[in-house]
Amino acid sequence: MKKFNFLLVAVFVLSAFFSNAQNSKNAFFGMWTIDIDGGSVGWLEVQEKDGFLDADLLWQGGSVTPVSHVYFVDDNNLVVTRTRDLKKGEERTHVITQTYTFKRKGDKLTGVCIEPSRDGMSVNESKFKGWKLPSVWDAPDLSKVKYGAAIELFNGKDLSGWKLLNPKQTNGFTVANGELVNDPTQVDGKRVSYGNIRTEAEFEDFNLKLEVNVPVHSNSGVYLRGMYEIQVFDSYGKELDSHNMGGLYSRVTPSQSAEKPAGEWQTMDITLCDRHVTVILNGKTIIDNQPAYGPTGGAMSADVFKAGPIYLQGDHGKVSYRNMVLTPIIK
Repeated sequence: MKKFNFLLVAVFVLSAFFSNAQNSKNAFFGMWTIDIDGGSVGWLEVQEKDGFLDADLLWQGGSVTPVSHVYFVDDNNLVVTRTRDLKKGEERTHVITQTYTFKRKGDKLTGVCIEPSRDGMSVNESKFKGWKLPSVWDAPDLSKVKYGAAIELFNGKDLSGWKLLNPKQTNGFTVANGELVNDPTQVDGKRVSYGNIRTEAEFEDFNLKLEVNVPVHSNSGVYLRGMYEIQVFDSYGKELDSHNMGGLYSRVTPSQSAEKPAGEWQTMDITLCDRHVTVILNGKTIIDNQPAYGPTGGAMSADVFKAGPIYLQGDHGKVSYRNMVLTPIIK
């Protein structure tokens, strides 16, 4: 009987321990991926830095950036704010505050983002849900990876196998001289909304080889699994930055500059394996098996384990692609 009572006490203590851990502020620490109503994606990392609570946030498009402020309401509720300047006249600039409230239940989040409309006469509201991401595994040994049969993504003749992400937008991609060319030209007096294109097929982990030609000051991007953007940008001669050619956009900065001048064909050799990215640009390894901690701006899905397409940005600037071959990794 005493042994039985001891076991009951032990079970009670352990249950209380795990319950307290689940209801502790510490359960907020780590990385969260966020599914925003309407189809866009976010990402949040909460941490303690230099003795203070801090956080980085990705919301829909753009970059991962430090928040303006973050604080706990209680163990299960967190508030994040981001600010930006909005000039409303020659002598008046307003500071716009976006407020994000996160309600946690275990490893799940729900919440809402609230910000004023441009004229301040109403409120824009976006609801979202999210879940905690597990830690990224150790870097895979790429020398032991097995590959399947190579897949030609672009046949050099037409857009077979490709479609618009948003069929309501205009497709600026055409095929000319065996090249996949995007030319999002604007018409005088009319704003044309150009869209991104994606492969109809979806993939898990893979190696992707392609050639790309970027005109002066132009900008595009290659999305791996519709999740991670490898930047395509005329950054020749610029200081190293995660927004440069071949970078994992706003997440991983190339270790060296390997881009060619604008207007020249460049080669990309990209491997996505076990949430790690390797990029070889023009024969030089600029990202060497580095972790992808979460989605980049413009991601199609918040689920980092979900198969997805290759997609190409078509709304930024003129760019040409050719010789696009994907080889899936077999697990």
